[in-house]
Amino acid sequence: MTARNLFLLPGDGIGPEAMGEVRKIIAYMNEAMNAGFVTDEGLVGGSAYDAHGAAISEADMQKALAADAVLFGAVGGPKWDDVPYDVRPEAGLLRLRKDLQLFANLRPAICYPALASASSLKPELVEGLDILIIRELTGGVYFGEPKEIIDLGNGQKRGIDTQIYDTYEIERIAGVAFEMARTRNNRVCSMEKRNVMKSGVLWNQVVTETHKAKYSDVQLEHMLADAGGMQLVRQPKQFDVIVTDNLFGDMLSDVAAMLTGSLGMLPSASLGAPDGKTGKRKALYEPVHGSAPDIAGKGIANPIAMIASFAMCLRYSFNMVKEADDLEKAIANVLDKGIRTGDIMADGARQVGTVEMGDAILAEFKALTA
Repeated sequence: MTARNLFLLPGDGIGPEAMGEVRKIIAYMNEAMNAGFVTDEGLVGGSAYDAHGAAISEADMQKALAADAVLFGAVGGPKWDDVPYDVRPEAGLLRLRKDLQLFANLRPAICYPALASASSLKPELVEGLDILIIRELTGGVYFGEPKEIIDLGNGQKRGIDTQIYDTYEIERIAGVAFEMARTRNNRVCSMEKRNVMKSGVLWNQVVTETHKAKYSDVQLEHMLADAGGMQLVRQPKQFDVIVTDNLFGDMLSDVAAMLTGSLGMLPSASLGAPDGKTGKRKALYEPVHGSAPDIAGKGIANPIAMIASFAMCLRYSFNMVKEADDLEKAIANVLDKGIRTGDIMADGARQVGTVEMGDAILAEFKALTA
């Protein structure tokens, strides 16, 4: 049996605690299902800076490049607020995305029926919500050059960030969106700011041309990104797949995440292009939540987003679709039983910590896969 190589990067804050619950699921799958997962572990973010003076070491970067998939926890915290910009904890994640060429970020926003009342919106607006936001991840203003602060003299400075997109970058992310839509409800909404940004004009043109050339069976709508943000909180279930650039995707996916009640609930996948020979994609899976240093080490963090990220890994990196479905069903079953961590606590529910939530999900997963 071919080994399935996973590289674990728990990171900082609550990352190691959440990753611990995934390790238990991996161990069960190896023992009971002969899944063949082989894991290695490294440092990223502040923990890597403390050990190596860098946000990720060269050795760990090579392990990430060699793995079938990377599972990532979270990075950052007040401890590292004053470290040099190029070795800040977040630089480790940016380098992973860049060196692995992970251009497509998939962020589902799913509202489990049991949590509809936890959203800041009315339950009827979010119950059954299932949106997939596809964010371009390696271009745009986060990577464009020049990126600098210039001293103009007389106490004045100028900060410069550059928004750049080439045709091929837009074509490939649009292709991912259309292909994903075909597996869902066959609808894509492309969001940009063509009214004030030249990159938005190009984005709109290329998405339209890509749709016409290869994906005319998919319904395509265009929307200005600010209007899209408004519509996400007005009538979120109108959307199926949203595709957008790096900056707008960063913001809109966080808006969508909060519709579900908690950032602690949502996973993500970052994918590269298929290898020309093997067809496999480089991939990194991470929860949407941050390192939450205020609750780190207290055993109260919600591990669901980390576990759901592993479910996405099963689906997209290893084609273990049934196992992914079962793991996602296990999460839903636990929530239906009224088991909650503090961030999603509700009247009448039973509050548990990180480990107990992980154990409950594993127990449901075992029952579903027995």
